[in-house]
Amino acid sequence: MDRFYSLGHASIDFRFKQTPRDFVVEEIPLYEFSGEGEHLVMFVRKKNLSTMEMVGIFARYLGIKNRDIGYAGLKDKHAMTKQYISIHKQHEEALKNFEHEGVKILSMVHHNNKIRIGHLKGNRFYIKLKKVNPTSAMKLDEALKNISDSGMPNYFGYQRFGNDGDNHIDGEKIAKGTKKERNPKIKKLLISAYQSHLFNMWLSRRLEINTLVSSFEAKELESLLNMPIDIIKKLKAQKHPFKVILGDIMEHYPHGRLFDFDGSQEDLTRFNERNISVTGMLCGEKVKMSSDMAGEIEKDFDDDINADGARRYAWIYPTDVEGRFNQVEAQYELNFTLPKGSYATVLIEELAKKKIN
Repeated sequence: MDRFYSLGHASIDFRFKQTPRDFVVEEIPLYEFSGEGEHLVMFVRKKNLSTMEMVGIFARYLGIKNRDIGYAGLKDKHAMTKQYISIHKQHEEALKNFEHEGVKILSMVHHNNKIRIGHLKGNRFYIKLKKVNPTSAMKLDEALKNISDSGMPNYFGYQRFGNDGDNHIDGEKIAKGTKKERNPKIKKLLISAYQSHLFNMWLSRRLEINTLVSSFEAKELESLLNMPIDIIKKLKAQKHPFKVILGDIMEHYPHGRLFDFDGSQEDLTRFNERNISVTGMLCGEKVKMSSDMAGEIEKDFDDDINADGARRYAWIYPTDVEGRFNQVEAQYELNFTLPKGSYATVLIEELAKKKIN
């Protein structure tokens, strides 16, 4: 889908291909490992393998089931990735002779519990952009500074939607009962793609509203947005690039409880200071809905489906953002850290202001 971007610059030309040489990911664990306990935590490096393919390699080598191996998150296949996995410590001796061309064990440590999905703080990325000229490098410097200073939208990346980008189509049919899928894992994956598609559409609409608020006078916006002029004036007065609307569901950042935005200046200040952020909806059951004007916008991207819903940060803050131009190689190297569940390819598309896949 075509979407709105948050940055105001023109598109920047560069070449990006997701390969192990140019795309490196390192997982940041949620907690320190204790050094004692019944579980063995391995820090592993893989390339050209999905996390599940890597788990399968270890499971076959040890003669155990995939479910006996714990991991915190799924990492890109077309990348060099480093992540933590866990198994029972009884297999430690057998792993001393483990060898595989696509997987290397970097370290081992004992811990008290199995690693489970979500047991990570975030991911650190090391990426190379190619065919970058000096003018584009200057634009990249400025764009990265804007992202570091103000944050970025938390779209789902193209990886979420399958090789052809259309998993959400089957996901909608399955979620509404017009198509059957017997494999529970595939069913969940496809429905999740549909929820993610609706979230991305909603977020693009909100960024469109941000652009309109920044570009037009209050009187013109009254008819464009179908909002009272006093509300529009309050939106225009907000300093943050993402305009928070009455009834938005906010969440303490980088984690915490959900609450309704009631228009208070105190909450706007906390938003500017990165203490809270706005969330969007993954439609489904048991999900907290936004209200008032924010709810009027959100309802166009809701659907009655047989799956649990959730809230997701709509705006995030990359940290430790660094960029370096190598003029000899015509390459731009960038490093940054994202919270769990966020996509490096979305940041790259924000820089390019166009699709990269």
